[in-house]
Amino acid sequence: MMEKIKQSPKRVFINNIDCYASKCIAKFLSEYVVGALPEPDEEAEEEAEEEKMIPNQSRTPDFQVVGTVSEILVEDRPYVLEEYLHMGRDELLPKLLNCDVVIYNITQHTDQVEEALWAVSALHNEINSFSGPKMFILISTVMTWACSKSIDPHDPELPFTDEVFWQRKAHPNFSQHIDLEKTVAKLGKTNRKLFSTYVVASGLQYGMGEQIFHYFFKTSWLGQEQAIPVFGDGINVVPTIHNKDLASVIQNVIEHSPKPYYLLAVDSSNNTMEDIVKTVASALGPGKIQKKHFEEVFLTRDLSAMEIDSLLVNLRMESVYLKELSINWLCESGLVENIELVVEEYRQTRGLLPIRVCVLGPPAVGKSTVSKEICKHYKLHHISLKEIISETITQLDNTLKNADADAEHEDSAADAQELLNSIKDSMEKHGGLLDDSLLVKVVKYKLMSNPCRNQGFVLDGFPKTYEQAKELFSAEEHESEDETSHFSSFSKKILPEFVLCLDASDTLLKDRVMNLPERLVQLHNYEQEHFQQRLARYRKTNMEDETVVNYFDQLDINPLYLEITSSDEPDCLLLMQKIFDTVGKPRNYGLSTQEIEEEERRKAEEEMRREGQVKAEEEQREAEEARQRAARWEEWTKGLEKERQQEEELLEVQSVPMRNYLMKHVMPILTRGLMECCKVRPQDPVDFLAEYLFKNNPVEY
Repeated sequence: MMEKIKQSPKRVFINNIDCYASKCIAKFLSEYVVGALPEPDEEAEEEAEEEKMIPNQSRTPDFQVVGTVSEILVEDRPYVLEEYLHMGRDELLPKLLNCDVVIYNITQHTDQVEEALWAVSALHNEINSFSGPKMFILISTVMTWACSKSIDPHDPELPFTDEVFWQRKAHPNFSQHIDLEKTVAKLGKTNRKLFSTYVVASGLQYGMGEQIFHYFFKTSWLGQEQAIPVFGDGINVVPTIHNKDLASVIQNVIEHSPKPYYLLAVDSSNNTMEDIVKTVASALGPGKIQKKHFEEVFLTRDLSAMEIDSLLVNLRMESVYLKELSINWLCESGLVENIELVVEEYRQTRGLLPIRVCVLGPPAVGKSTVSKEICKHYKLHHISLKEIISETITQLDNTLKNADADAEHEDSAADAQELLNSIKDSMEKHGGLLDDSLLVKVVKYKLMSNPCRNQGFVLDGFPKTYEQAKELFSAEEHESEDETSHFSSFSKKILPEFVLCLDASDTLLKDRVMNLPERLVQLHNYEQEHFQQRLARYRKTNMEDETVVNYFDQLDINPLYLEITSSDEPDCLLLMQKIFDTVGKPRNYGLSTQEIEEEERRKAEEEMRREGQVKAEEEQREAEEARQRAARWEEWTKGLEKERQQEEELLEVQSVPMRNYLMKHVMPILTRGLMECCKVRPQDPVDFLAEYLFKNNPVEY
C-alpha cells in the first residue's frame, strides 16, 4: 500500500494531441487510476475501503500527459499537462527524453510518419543517457495488412491474427507505415529492459464524435438524402475499434509491458461496410442505403485519400494477444451492436443536440410567424397540424403504391392502409379534422422521426388541451420503467425543452384579423364569426384547472410568457431576440463547406454588383455634372456675347455725335494740314502741322 502511495505518475508524450484519436487516448490516460474497476465486486469493495485510508493526493491519475498540438484552439484541454506548438526537433528531443512513455499516432496524418521515425531513432541514439526505462508505442493502422494473402486459401474467411504479423503486406499507399513498423520493432530489440518498443495496429476508429465514419453520420443526421451512399459493393469486412477501447489497449501495454511487441487492436465485430452504413442510416437517417460505384467516393470532399483507402479495405481480423490483457472493453462487439451508445456519443461530442420548442397562444397572435422564424434561425422542423396531416396521407399513399410491387412488405402495407382509412374516415366525420386520439398519434409519429430527433422541432399551436399534452408526451412502455413522475410518465425524446406562451388583448387580435388580406383570412379560417368562436373557446380552455401550461409546469418546464402589444417591426425584432436569448445558440453543424463557398460567392457577387452600381452612379453623376457644367458654360458664353453686343451698340450710339462733330469742325482743316505737310515735308512736321492749324483755324478769337 505504501509503495502505491509513493509511486509517482508516469509522464506520457502523445503527438498531435488535438487530433481525433490522440485526444481520446490523452483523456483516457489522464483520468486513469490503476485498480479502478467499473463494476465493483467484493474485492473491489475491500480495496475501496482501504483506499479511504489513503490520502486524497495519493489517488491522483497514474499518467501525466504532454504532447504536440497542430494549432492553438480556444477550447481548454485540462487533460494535457503541457502543450508544444510548432516546436523544432532540437527543442522536442529533450521533451521526449523527459517522458517515460512516448506514443506516436500515425493513423490519421501521413506527415507524422517521418517525425515518428525521427523520434524513435533519436531516442534509441540516446539510450545510454536514459535515467530510467522508456517505452515507445507506435499506433499504426491495419492498412499495413490490406494486401495480405489469405492464411488458408481453402478457407478465405479465416481471420488474420497478430500471431502471424510477419506475413502482413501493406496497401501501396501505406508502404511508409509498414517500414516504420519494422524500424520500431527492430530498435526495441537492442536493450528491451531500457528501451522497449511496441506496434499497435489499430482498426478503423469510431466513437466520441467520429472521424473516418463521420461522413455517413453527418449525411444521415442532416437528413437531406433519401438514401445514404455505400461506395462499392459494401461486402468488404472493415476491422474497427472504439476509441476508448484503443485507449484501454494503450494503457494495458504501458502498465503490463506484454511480451509480444506487435498487437492488433480490433474488436470482434467483423462488420461489413454495408452493415455499418445501413445501421448508421437507420439510427440517424432515412434507413435506406444506395450502392454507388467506388470511384464516386473520390468526388466526396469530406473524405481524404487516406480515409478513402481505409473505407475500401477488406480484412477479417482477430487479435489473439489482446485476450491475454485485461482490456476493459466498451464496445467489444463492434459499432453495429453498440450503435445507440455510439450515436449518443456522436451527438454529445459534437454538440448536435435537438432543440424542441412548443409555441402556444390564441388564434391570430402570430404563432406560425414566430415558429417559422425560430425554425429558420435554428434549422428546426416546423410542426403544423395541416402540414403533417397532409404529409402523412402522402407518405401512406406512397407506401401503398410501393408495396404493390413488393410482396415482402405486405404487413406494413396493411398497417398503412388501415391508418389511411382511419384518417379519411375521421376527416369525413369531423369536417376535415381528426379526432384527438388519431391526431395525437400522427403528431407523435412525426416527432419520433429521425429528422425531428436529430435537429429538433417547433410545435406550432399544439397541444391545445391538457389531455392532448398528456397523451402526446406519454412515454412508451419500455421508457416508462425509469422515467415516471407522480402524475404521468413522459418521453424525454419528444418533450419540449422550451415552451413559449404568446398572448395579446382580444382587441388587438380582432384588429389584426380585420386588417388581414382576404386570402389569409380564407387560408386560416379567420372569418369573423368563426374567429370569435375560436378565441372564446381558447380563453375558456385556459381558464380551466388543467391546461397545457399546467402540464408543463408540473414537469418543471417553465413557460416563457410573451405579451404581444403591437405588430410594428421593431417590436417583433425585440420579441424574436428575446426568444433567441432564451433558447441559446444553435446546436447544429452550421454552414457546410458548399454553403460557405456559396455564401462567399454570393457576397462576392453582391460586392461586385454594389461596386458596379456605385461606379455607374458615379459615372452618371460625373456625366450629369459635365452636362450641367457645359450648360452653364454655354449660358455664360451667351451672356458674355450679349453684353459685348450691348456695349458695342452703346458705344456706337455714344460715338455718333462726336463723329459728326469731328467730321464737321476738325477733319476738314486737319485733312488740309496733313496734305500741306506732305507737300512741304518740313523738318519738324508736328510743329508745322500745329502752326498750320493755328493759322488756318476758322474760329476767330
